[in-house]
Amino acid sequence: MSAPATQVNLADLTTTRVGGPARSFVEAATEREIVEAVRAADAAGDPLLIVSGGSNLLIGDEGFDGTVVHIVSRGFTVDDDDATCGGVMVKVQAGQDWDELVRYTVLHAFSGLEALSGIPGSTGATPVQNVGAYGSDVSQTIATVRTYDRETDSIKSFTNFELRFGYRDSLLKRSTVNGSPRYVVLSVEFQLGLGRMSKPVKYAELARALGIEVGARAYANDVRREVLKLRAGKGMVLDAPDPDTWSTGSFFTNPIVPQEVADRLPEDAPRYATGAAGDVKLSAAWLIEHAGFSKGFGLGDDEGHAVAEGRASLSTKHTLALTNRGGASASDLLAVARLVRDGVEESFGIRLEPEPLLVNCSL
Repeated sequence: MSAPATQVNLADLTTTRVGGPARSFVEAATEREIVEAVRAADAAGDPLLIVSGGSNLLIGDEGFDGTVVHIVSRGFTVDDDDATCGGVMVKVQAGQDWDELVRYTVLHAFSGLEALSGIPGSTGATPVQNVGAYGSDVSQTIATVRTYDRETDSIKSFTNFELRFGYRDSLLKRSTVNGSPRYVVLSVEFQLGLGRMSKPVKYAELARALGIEVGARAYANDVRREVLKLRAGKGMVLDAPDPDTWSTGSFFTNPIVPQEVADRLPEDAPRYATGAAGDVKLSAAWLIEHAGFSKGFGLGDDEGHAVAEGRASLSTKHTLALTNRGGASASDLLAVARLVRDGVEESFGIRLEPEPLLVNCSL
């Protein structure tokens, strides 16, 4: 564990490249170091912020007046003792880069994560948010999550069932102590299938790219390749020279609304079943675009409008991503987000909610 540092610039740890300094900063590379760092912050009565990949996080310009624990634990192990039953268990450290893990599993013919290729961030963050894309999410493959419980000062493991996964949600996300997460993820264990074929492809856009019917399977390598192409086309794969990727990914979640609210929208508005009686999931991107916010909003348009002097804007590739065009502040990004949120609510009566964690700032 590194010695505590002060005034570390948190913008350097986030994919948006914004955020002020941390009053105290500790880097933790092992499970023991993570627990010791969190325990020390709690004993001192310090506010706590856990950071790893920094991809689903927007930190305010004043930074964080407390202790930031930067989780950099790496690596994973494969238990194939049950391979004859058609699967393997992969235990992954919390700070492990997510896409490196996905790439490894696809190359080694472990199926189940291929549709989640290209998502930035760390593995430890995935169960908290129930990270998902292209009809897949981590709740479909997670077996257990090992955590440090700050409330009881003990190690606690959760089964998939106990995590109570929902759309971009989990028990881990909902459980807090003094405004920050009660459970700190230490490692995640996935149960993956064996074979070079993917899980059934549920997402129409991906199925079209693969030239298959929805519900059919494809080679996992092909699924990964097409997902990476689709994500790159939307600016959703990190690329340092491209400011369209300087973002948190999707800034707004797809809203889930009662059927009667969905019925008030135009017939061409996308609607998706949620599995919950009477509820419908809508497309936030469609709502944003049809409320009058096009790709690149914030850079200036035909009417001469600009927000934050063009330092922040919606991505030029996808309206769900809020991007730093270079030199933006957190306040710049939030100014664009508020205009979009309020415009959608005015147009459709639906209030969009942010997907990333907002730290020392608000929408």
